[in-house]
Amino acid sequence: MKIAIIAGEASGDILGAGLLRALKRQQPQLEAFGVGGEQMCQEEFRSLVSIEELSVMGLIEILKHYPRLRRLRARLIAEIIQQQPDLVVGIDMPDFNLGLEAACKGAGIQTVHYVSPSVWAWRQGRMKTIARSINLMLVLFPFELEIYQQHKVPAICVGHPLADQIPLTQSGSQQSKSSLSETPILALLPGSRLGEIHMLAEPFLKAAELWQQQHPEWQLVMPLVTQSAVDYIRQQQQLICPTLELQVVLGQSQSVMQTADLILLASGTATLEAMLFKKPMVVAYRLNWLTYQIFKRMIRLDYYSLPNLLAQRALVPELIQDEVTAENLYRSLKEQYDADHTEREAIFTEIHRQLRLDASTQAAQAILKLVAD
Repeated sequence: MKIAIIAGEASGDILGAGLLRALKRQQPQLEAFGVGGEQMCQEEFRSLVSIEELSVMGLIEILKHYPRLRRLRARLIAEIIQQQPDLVVGIDMPDFNLGLEAACKGAGIQTVHYVSPSVWAWRQGRMKTIARSINLMLVLFPFELEIYQQHKVPAICVGHPLADQIPLTQSGSQQSKSSLSETPILALLPGSRLGEIHMLAEPFLKAAELWQQQHPEWQLVMPLVTQSAVDYIRQQQQLICPTLELQVVLGQSQSVMQTADLILLASGTATLEAMLFKKPMVVAYRLNWLTYQIFKRMIRLDYYSLPNLLAQRALVPELIQDEVTAENLYRSLKEQYDADHTEREAIFTEIHRQLRLDASTQAAQAILKLVAD
């Protein structure tokens, strides 16, 4: 069996690697190629280009890179059609992957999209494009199924692999305190893409400096996905707050979150991980000014972080755009750390249980059934 998988950022790499492992249990001779990161490549995946080529955030940023991305997509489509895989799986990145999937489907190759676009939040007109582009949608969250049922687009909820991977309850040694230190830990995660890191680096670093001034006994740790992100943060730290004692590490985001006592992070998959670890957190997000002006007129949501979306209530603080200042971040962190988290942890545990469906196996079974049919 041969499949093509297109993933474009750290979260997609995690999903792709889990899917590859599950598929290989059923198809040991599986051949897989496309675009993936380090974790996928560890599963004998052949990546045609670096995953960082697709790590672009925001509408304006995508428009700036559009000519390059369009050329890359055309190249990938040509390679896939030449290779004639049994199936194409696009992981997330709908603005890139749906066009690729449509071209492959038009060439007679079955297509699956893994991770639903946020059609329940904005641009519901995309449902027509989705219906034309794919044979099956794999969604991560139960509430996402309704809109596909309404539009008669085949969809299956597989749950989230992180909910399977992270234990439902943490042992005492895992709940807090790092093996690196017995001191309390503040984890800072400004995102996986350089674009969002550029937007959040200054307020995160300044908030960290405020926290350290008031809580000198705490250890501050910032895990980052790529070496280029590490280099950028170290450069910014020297410019913005050279006296800040901050441990910047490559990778290790899950282990850092698992042992953290408090987390400051960008909106995205990392907020789901923090929720699954049942951690107090503050979520922040900043976009290019023009991108934000467009998005805020199009999106109709009460919440934008995954913990609050899944709970349908404000369990964690969300700061967006002009609210993202060092002072606001520090204040929210202090309020979170001082609060009683009993009710929040119980809700997080129940959501965790609902998402714990053995996602990679479910996704692999759905894909194998589609190919067999």
